Amino acid sequence: MKNPKIAAMLKYYRKLKKLSVENVAAYLQDNGIPVASKTIYGWESGQTQPDADTLMYLCKLYEIKDVLGTFGYKTAKDKMILTEHEEALILAYRSKEIYRKAIDKLLDL
Repeated sequence: MKNPKIAAMLKYYRKLKKLSVENVAAYLQDNGIPVASKTIYGWESGQTQPDADTLMYLCKLYEIKDVLGTFGYKTAKDKMILTEHEEALILAYRSKEIYRKAIDKLLDL
């Protein structure tokens, strides 16, 4: 069963990044995925869908971090959108185990 959100989001992000269909085809070809511009139009119109590997390359090109959420596989309740600063805080917290107790105490956790 096709996910209609994939087509809409692929087109949205391509336009957001100001890429032409030809730019996307060239990027995929440079990464070993031979694809014609016509195929990309098919993906964006919902006639067909890219395979999972190709979709991941497109996500990389379009800088889509939340793949599941972007394509509607998570509900709004399931996802939390973090700022870059919040992501950095979480990564720092995880990497500095010796400070965790102090941080937890400071935040009443």
